[in-house]
Amino acid sequence: MALGMAHDVARPAVALVTGGGRGLGWGIARAFGRSGARVCVTDINAAELAECAADLAADGADALVLQSDVADLAATQAVVRQVVERWGKLDVVVHNAVYMPLITFDATTPAEWQRQLDVGLGGMFNCAHAVWPQMKAQGGGHIIGIASGSSFRGYHEEIAYCTIKHGVEGFVKALSLESAGYNIAVNTVGPGALIKPTRLTRAEAAALPEEVRAGWADPVELGKAFVWLAAQPPRRINGHRLDAGPIVRTLAAEGPDFAFAPEKVTLYPDDFRARQAWYDNYTG
Repeated sequence: MALGMAHDVARPAVALVTGGGRGLGWGIARAFGRSGARVCVTDINAAELAECAADLAADGADALVLQSDVADLAATQAVVRQVVERWGKLDVVVHNAVYMPLITFDATTPAEWQRQLDVGLGGMFNCAHAVWPQMKAQGGGHIIGIASGSSFRGYHEEIAYCTIKHGVEGFVKALSLESAGYNIAVNTVGPGALIKPTRLTRAEAAALPEEVRAGWADPVELGKAFVWLAAQPPRRINGHRLDAGPIVRTLAAEGPDFAFAPEKVTLYPDDFRARQAWYDNYTG
């Protein structure tokens, strides 16, 4: 897992973004579309998905918008098939979809717990499982999960969400050891900036005071970090947790071919170095 920063602009990417109807997923999808990539967006919220489709059309993006539940493996496999049938490949999957009501442990029923895990953690498995044969056959790709502060810490009323985010990091660490042999990178990217709370719908967010919304980072700007990562040869960064905020600042200051340092791509450079050292010495 040696590091380096060659920027691959030889071919337009094909990207799949789950949970793209609003928030960070919406920003990631638009960033890919604006970069010239062909992008498929999925969500279960038909109204927000339609708004995303209109935004992508306004950007002139070559897009496919599908209502689908990432907790359903068969449905996720069907999405991958449609993407490959349309564009012939699938270079990057970003599993952004999550269901995260703020709820105490006392109020968390087994059904509520299972639904949250099915979407957030099961969805990560389903995305990787669905795209794995295609990425192996085509010689590589990128699988990206979403990180957050809950990936490392616990928060009140986030029992399932914190479990999911810790689990996604473990999934990435383990799968990256297998994926490296197929030129498939498996990483997570956190926002690395204050964003609209994930649980808020578009309408709920719009109803908040302007001074609150003004403090949120532009998700389309943060999406540029995902575009940058997807342009890296997969073997260069694999098994890591990155953060969009630092990456976007680095891109603005130095351009896409910047001299690499962990501080330029994550809020947790010591964790990056520790993971890399462990990978470099891993013998299986």
